[in-house]
Amino acid sequence: MAAKKKSVLAQRVNELEDAVTRLFTGEATAPKATKRKSPKRKAAGRKAARTRKAKKAAKAVTKAAGAVKRSVKRRTAKAKRKARR
Repeated sequence: MAAKKKSVLAQRVNELEDAVTRLFTGEATAPKATKRKSPKRKAAGRKAARTRKAKKAAKAVTKAAGAVKRSVKRRTAKAKRKARR
């Protein structure tokens, strides 16, 4: 069974207790261990980036198509008005 994760508040309390202890004992601060990002998480991040990029590209295409549609609509309306005169 996985270890129960400490609440943020509990973590902060422990950090503060350690800091106070170090103040009075003159002990140097403990070096913080660097967290390694799991390959699975890295891959997930890359996948999300690809998805965002694809979505952005699709949005740009639809935006361009909409602009073309609107400009054609405007031109036909203008031609219609001119024809009525």
